[in-house]
Amino acid sequence: MKRIYRRAGIILALALLELALGACSSMRTDFAKRPSKALPPATSTPSGHYIQSEVNQHPDQSGFRLLTSNNNALMSRIVLADHAQHSIDLQYYIFDNDATGRLVAQRLLTAADRGVRVRILLDDINVHNEIDMLDALNAHPNIKVRLFNPFSTRDPSMLSKMTQFMFDAHRLNRRMHNKSYIVDSNVAVVGGRNIGDGYFDAGRDTNFRDLDLIAIGPVVKEASHAFDEYWNSDDAYPVTAFRGKRANGYDLAKLRVDLTRDARTFAQSDYAQATLDALPDGPTADRPGTWFWGSAKLVADQPEKINATTDDPSLRIGPQIKSMLDQAQKNVLLISPYFVPGKSGTRYLTSLVAHGISVSALTNSLASSDEPAVHAGYSRYRYALLDGGVQLHELRPAPGASQPTTARGRSSGISLHAKAIVVDDQWVFVGSMNLDQRSKLLNTEMGIIVDSPPLANAVTEFFDEAILPANAYDVVLNAQGSPRAGEMQWRTSDNGKAVTYNRDPEATAKRRLEVSFLKLLPIEGML
Repeated sequence: MKRIYRRAGIILALALLELALGACSSMRTDFAKRPSKALPPATSTPSGHYIQSEVNQHPDQSGFRLLTSNNNALMSRIVLADHAQHSIDLQYYIFDNDATGRLVAQRLLTAADRGVRVRILLDDINVHNEIDMLDALNAHPNIKVRLFNPFSTRDPSMLSKMTQFMFDAHRLNRRMHNKSYIVDSNVAVVGGRNIGDGYFDAGRDTNFRDLDLIAIGPVVKEASHAFDEYWNSDDAYPVTAFRGKRANGYDLAKLRVDLTRDARTFAQSDYAQATLDALPDGPTADRPGTWFWGSAKLVADQPEKINATTDDPSLRIGPQIKSMLDQAQKNVLLISPYFVPGKSGTRYLTSLVAHGISVSALTNSLASSDEPAVHAGYSRYRYALLDGGVQLHELRPAPGASQPTTARGRSSGISLHAKAIVVDDQWVFVGSMNLDQRSKLLNTEMGIIVDSPPLANAVTEFFDEAILPANAYDVVLNAQGSPRAGEMQWRTSDNGKAVTYNRDPEATAKRRLEVSFLKLLPIEGML
C-alpha cells in the first residue's frame, strides 16, 4: 500500500512540475483578438460568374456535388484555393502536418501572397507538431490562425495534457468537431473529412472512407455565418495567445521555401500522378457539369455547447436531425463510424421498424474500427438492434492488411469515417456528426440537410457499394430452429465465395479482449 501511495505522490509531483515548467508557455492575458466577419460573395471573378449563373437558374435552392473519392476531395480543396480571389475560411478538428496537410497549407499561403484573406480555426486537441507551421502562417499579414478550446499551455506534453485534464476535464473533454472549407463566400465544402493523409488515400496505415458536399447557393451564406459564430466566440484564441517565441518574417520565409519544396516532391509522387490520371477534367466547383439541387439548411451546434453544464437542446443540432427522421414513411439509411445509439436511440430505431419502416445502418467492424472503446459501446446495443429488425452492416478492413497493436488505437487498411443519413430516398444529411453520445452532448458538430431525391440517390449508391459482400459484413441473428438459433452471425464473401463467422471477424484476440473489458466500464457518456 505504501508503494501505491509513493507512486501516486511521484506522479502528482511530476504533474505539478510539468505545470510549473509549462508556465513559460502559458496563456497570456494581453493578447489582441479582433472580431471579423465573412466577406461578401465574390461575384466579379470567373468562379463567381459561373456560380451565380447556376444559382440564378434555381431560385431559393442550393446546388451540391458529392465527394465520395478521397482523391477528388483533396483536389477539390486545392483547386478551390488556387481559384480563390478574396477569402478562404477553414474550420477543422484535425489539420495534420503531413504531406497533404502541408500541400493544403502551401496553397493557402500562395493564396494569401496574392491578397486572399485566410482564416484558419482548429480544435486544439490534435495540434502537436503543427504548432510551428501554424505560428509561421499566422505571421503572414493575410493569414490569421485561432485555436478552439485550447489547453492552457502551448504544445503541451502528454503528461501536461493528462494533468490539465485532471483539473479541467469538463471543458477539455468537449471538442470542436466541425468541418468546413469556404472560398470567396461562394462555395463551401462541408462533411466528414479532416485535413490529413488518411482522409485523402495518402495514409500509410489507415485510409478513411468519407463523404463531403461541395455546396453553392444560399446554404453557403449559412455556412459562413456558422464559421463567424465560432471564430468570434470566447473559446477561439489566437495562436499568438501563448507566452514564448513568436514567429516572424524569417520563420514565414523559411516555411514558404519548405512548403514549396514539399509540394514539388508531392507533385512528383505516384499518388499525385494516379490522382491526375483518375481526374482528367479536374475536380472543381468552377467546372460546368451536373449539380444536385434542392432546398437546404446548414445545421450547426452553437459554440456555447462547449461550456454547457446541462444538456440544452437549443444549442445542438440533434433535434433537427430527429425531426428529419420523424418524417420517415418508408426507409432510413444511417452511415456512422461511431454508432452508439444508447437505450433511447435503440428504442427509437426499433420503433421505426415496428411501424413498417426499413432501417439500415453502416458502421465499422471491430477489425476496421479505430476506437475500440466506441466499438464496445456499439456492441452493447448490437443484439437489441438486430432483434428489433434494424439491418446492420459493418465495414471490413482492407483484405490482407495486418491489424496493428490495439493499444495504438489504430485500425488497418480501410476505416469508415463518413457521417450521413438518408430518409425516404429524399432527405439527406451529410456532416461531421456521429450517431453517438459524444456527438450529441459533448462535441460541437455541423452538417447540411437537403431535400433532394437525386442527392439522396447518390448517397444511397455510396451506401449500397459499401455494403457489398466483398466490402462489409452483414450482421444477422441465426434463425430459430438452427443449431445456433438467436446468436449473431457475420456473413460476407471472399473471392465470390460466401463466408460466415460466429464472432467479430478478422479481429485479434487482444482486440476482442480489450473490447470485452471496455464494455464493463461506465464510459458510454464519453464515447
